[in-house]
Order: sequence, then structure tokens, then C-alpha cells
Amino acid sequence: MTDTSRHERTDGSPYAPHTSEETAEMLAAVGVESEAELFDVPEPVRFDGELGIDSRSERELRAELSETLAKNDDLTEFLGRDHHSHYVPSVVEDLTRRSEFLTSYTQYQPEITQGFLQALFEYQSLLVELTGLPVANCSMYDAATALGEAARLAGRVRQASGTTVLIPEILHDNKREVLANYVDGTDLEIGTYPMDDGNVDVDALAEHVGDETVMVYVENPTVRGTIEERLAEVGEIADGADALFCLGTDVVALGLLEEPASVGADVVVGEADALGLPTAYGMGLGLFATRETFLRQVPGRLVGAGEDAAGKRAFTLTLQTREQHIRKERATSNICTNQAWVALRTAMHLAYLGPDGLVDLAGQCVREAESLSEALNGLRGVKAPVHERHHFREFLARTDQPAPAIARDLETNGFAVHVVDDHLLQVCVTDVNAAQTDALVEAFEEAL
Repeated sequence: MTDTSRHERTDGSPYAPHTSEETAEMLAAVGVESEAELFDVPEPVRFDGELGIDSRSERELRAELSETLAKNDDLTEFLGRDHHSHYVPSVVEDLTRRSEFLTSYTQYQPEITQGFLQALFEYQSLLVELTGLPVANCSMYDAATALGEAARLAGRVRQASGTTVLIPEILHDNKREVLANYVDGTDLEIGTYPMDDGNVDVDALAEHVGDETVMVYVENPTVRGTIEERLAEVGEIADGADALFCLGTDVVALGLLEEPASVGADVVVGEADALGLPTAYGMGLGLFATRETFLRQVPGRLVGAGEDAAGKRAFTLTLQTREQHIRKERATSNICTNQAWVALRTAMHLAYLGPDGLVDLAGQCVREAESLSEALNGLRGVKAPVHERHHFREFLARTDQPAPAIARDLETNGFAVHVVDDHLLQVCVTDVNAAQTDALVEAFEEAL
């Protein structure tokens, strides 16, 4: 603790040595005369004491902000490709805004955060039930970082030689780039395997997998919305090469599609923010579940249940694998942002839906995609879906006319879709935009 008896503290913080005398002593110790000499800030960007922002009244500021925000395009989004929007019930919004949730940092002190810890324990339990795998953490930044963590986990636990992480050739570029960043500096390298009509080419995958393979990554649904039909065979191929089988998915799809554990998945990653969060484009929540064998290698944090001194059920953080808490060489994660509040929202949304509600929502994602693709396919100059597969939420549509021009016309009429290439558009429909599908078809017809 700083000895403040020598100086009368008239400025600075009561918790840090920032009086004028103390500052002078520190500057003298390092041989400079001012704090500015400690930094090399170029003159053009150096603060000159003026922010250049005119003062405004509250009324004037509100008027200016309203005018600025009004310039945003008011589009109905039919966008997907790993980022999906579902209706968030008001109960989630209201409850998660309670101060005990909204202002809570990571729940290090179990004696004062039992409620939050219990909610996170329930979140983990929900993921365990949906994936069939016994261990789920709380939680990851997003699906891309969860995939990166899975690859590094595979590199740590695989006993045989091998450094290649196999991913589908149609993986989203952003996810591929995050994975590349995660394995940079390790012995791991990334390889791809072919796809067949939007799904895994299982025979080609079998030829690509060998002793050098450390992990096989498959998505269900794929980035194009197709539903994989031969996941169990993929699991057998990975297991035969002693490689980890990592499955990418999301919490809504898990309500309807094959249970990952039943097809041999060792790790499940993906987006959990499909429930609990509105479309944010930058804010996400990644799910991560795995086998008990890899418990000590799981990144992030785990909430466990036990008993307190009085014999009552109690919750606590039982595993924290970031370098802040354990020796750096033993750390398996550097996740620092508190994702707990986001996981809380997903848990509340799942609990609100219940098993039947989740299945109904997932079923709607299949039916709405099928209905919209049929309507677009009825238009001259459009083939939808491109892939002869079952689809979940989204699908590709091939257009005779240039896809970018059609997308621009759709945007003019208030709709946003993805342009995949010169003649491919991708359309995603959920409960949020389903009421606008007829209008989208009309806008498509006009654009064509």
C-alpha cells in the first residue's frame, strides 16, 4: 500500500499513487520529465485538448441522432449463413435486464451468485440433453471460436501422429479464417474435403482421412442449409482413423435433427445465440459440448453442483481453464469476456419454449424453407432449391439473370438476401420474416 503520510492527497485516486509528488518521483525514476514522454503518439493524431464536438441540449441531441438513424435502410432480412434470427419473447428481455443479471461479472464468488450459477448450470444441462454429450461449458464467444477451440483440443488429446484438421470445402470464409488464426503457431494445419450436392461426399472423405488427420469437422445443417444424411458414416470414418469427429450445429436445429452423440460426435460446436438474442452482427454465443474423457481439456468455464456446509445444494465454478486462474502452460482458453449473460438469455428462451415448443420451431424452419423455395422455383428464370436435399431455414436459388443485379433490385424493394456467386442467391426464412415471404416472391418476380 502506498504511504500517503508524506503528502496531502489533493488529486488522483485514493487507490493509486497519483499525487503530483508521487508522479514526479516515478517520472524521475525512469528518467523522463512528463507522462507524454512515455508515449510515441504521432502529431497528426495527438489530442490537442479540444474534442471538436459542439455542446448540445438533450432535445437537440435526440433530434440529431434520430435524423442520423433515419438514414439506415429499413430492410426485411432474409439473411442466414451461420447467423440466424428468431423471435425473442419479452420474458427473456425483461428478466435478463434485472440488475442482478445485467451487472454481474463472471461468477467467481458462489456465496453471492447462486442464482446466476444455477441458471448457467441449467444452460449446460440443456445443451447436454440436446447433444447427448455429458459435458457442456458456459460458454464460447461464437461458433467460429468454438471450432478453433475444438481443433486445439483435438491436437492436445489425440494420441496418434497427425496434424490435419479437415473441414468442408464450402465452409463460411469467416469461420475458416478464425480457425486459421486459432491453429497459427501450432503444428496443426487445415485441409478440405469435397462436397456432393451440398452435403459431405462420404466416399471422397474416406479417401482424405488418414493417419495424418487429427479432426474431421462437419456441419448439420450446412452453411447452405442442407441437412446431412450420412453423419453416422462420417463418425465411423473419423473413428477408424483415431481422429476426433466435430459436429457444427445450433440449438434450434438440435431440437429436430439427429442427436450428435448418436452419430459418434466427440465434440459439438456451433451457435447458441439462435435463441435468446436478436440479430446483432458481432455479438454471439458459441456452444461447446464434448465427451467426459476430455473434461480437463474443455475451454472456458464449467459450473458444477455440490453441497454447502449445511448440506444444501449449491453451485460453483468447478473448472476455469483460462491463464488468469491457472499456470499459463496449462491453460486451454483465453476467453475473458463474460459470456454468461448471453448464455442466460439462451437458457431462458429454451426454457420458455420447452421441448414441444423447440420441436415446433425447428419444424417450422423446415416447412417454411420448403414452401418459399417452391414459390421461387415457380418463377421463370429461377431454380430453387439448387441442392436436391432437405433444407433447414435456408437454401440456394440459381438465377438466369445476374444474382448481384437481382439482389440490388430486391434491396430497392426492401429485402436483403445473400449473393453467393454470379448466379446464386441464398435465402433464409425463420419465424421473424415468414410473414413477408409472399412479398419477397413478388419482389423477386418484379426483379426478374
